[in-house]
Amino acid sequence: MLTTHPYDDDKLREECGIFGIWGAETAAAVVTLGLHALQHRGQEAAGITSFDGEAFHSHRAMGHVAGNFDKDNVIRALAGRAAIGHVRYSTTGETAMRNVQPLFAEFSTGGFAVAHNGNISNAMRLRRELNARGSIFQSTSDTEVIIHLVATSSYRGLLDRFIDALKQVEGAYSLVCLTDEGLIACRDPLGIRPLVMGRLGDAYIFASETVALDIVGATYMRTVEPGELVIVSEQGVRSLRPFAPERPRPCIFEHVYFSRPDSIVDGSSVYSVRKAIGAELARENPVDADYVVPVPDSGVPAAIGYAQESGIPFELGIIRSHYVGRTFIQPGDQVRHLGVKLKHNANSALIAGKKLVLIDDSIVRGTTSLKIVQMLREAGAREVHMRIASPPTRHSCFYGVDTPERKKLLAAQMSVAEMNQYIKADSLAFLSIEGLYRALGEAVRDEAEPQYCDACFTGAYPTRLTDQDDQEQKDQLLPSASYA
Repeated sequence: MLTTHPYDDDKLREECGIFGIWGAETAAAVVTLGLHALQHRGQEAAGITSFDGEAFHSHRAMGHVAGNFDKDNVIRALAGRAAIGHVRYSTTGETAMRNVQPLFAEFSTGGFAVAHNGNISNAMRLRRELNARGSIFQSTSDTEVIIHLVATSSYRGLLDRFIDALKQVEGAYSLVCLTDEGLIACRDPLGIRPLVMGRLGDAYIFASETVALDIVGATYMRTVEPGELVIVSEQGVRSLRPFAPERPRPCIFEHVYFSRPDSIVDGSSVYSVRKAIGAELARENPVDADYVVPVPDSGVPAAIGYAQESGIPFELGIIRSHYVGRTFIQPGDQVRHLGVKLKHNANSALIAGKKLVLIDDSIVRGTTSLKIVQMLREAGAREVHMRIASPPTRHSCFYGVDTPERKKLLAAQMSVAEMNQYIKADSLAFLSIEGLYRALGEAVRDEAEPQYCDACFTGAYPTRLTDQDDQEQKDQLLPSASYA
């Protein structure tokens, strides 16, 4: 039975990564490299659309960038000096080719391709309204709503129609769009999802993370500001701000887990922030131990910070294999529990008889934490004290993160003491929300209007959740089951 999936390691998952370039020879080849750097943001599917001045060319595929786009014939077919790309992990819409981005449509004004990072929280209501007006959808992705809103807008020019469409959507989005006349990059008014701008020779690049600029040899210019549209064309570069200004609320979990540690997010080094998080965790939740051990790889920077602050030696008590395939065969229940060891194995010669501080970035369902604590005990660890480099994840995300239903979030159902009993650690503690803000350089968290979107920890959602509210109202209207 094929049961293991790359997302079975009990982590929250970003929906996708986007990359766009205007003005480069073999633009698609540059996009391919950029998508390689963003592969951690989505591993279900990838796609690239290019424009050669006359026609658009697209290639989309299930699976990783490698193997699907590292072929000469694929790159040659994606001709042109402009291209956009996308790596996907679905949070809305099924896992199917029809949902793989970039999505493309032919308007009366010409071609329009779009790649989206985020989630439109009123997409279902908009979809119903568009269907009632005659729109025919080709996918189940929330991103397609944008295409239909542009197509049905009463404005004349494409840019005005695009802005009109964006003013009707709620939620989170960073977009790169390719048209006959140029490339458009934009970010939602709260800046929930990240987007940066760079330069490679005479070409302009937009990407979800700065690491994608690094890998192609581009120079980082700046962050695309919340609510900003940047248009690049043969006439040059211009910036528009068509939305009413709002206080930004970028996703705080980009710093905790989503972004690569070698990226710069909103002006801060992700690696440095994660080390600062570990130091705050050590100050808030000290423990007497022999070694600080990270759950690799996501727990490593915070564990380094914890070790430096506490003075407890940092050691690799768990070794991770980087060669685990997408799936593997588990023939029966008797070996299914061994699955975690395909990715992680205890360094028993080091940890036997030792007291450990185990550092991880988060606990979602708790299943992997339970298995890792058990694995360390079986390897001879005398004590296992788990410390989590973020607050408890108690709420679902509706902004482009694959969060389980709230009833499946361990912290939403149990107290910290009950969670500790469940994972069978000697102790369990989380970083406070105040400690997380301190690690990000904020003296305090503004309770009335937080500086970040931290809804997964606090439930303080920064936008309306129209579709979620509609579903809850629908559920309340459903008759209760009766039993004789």
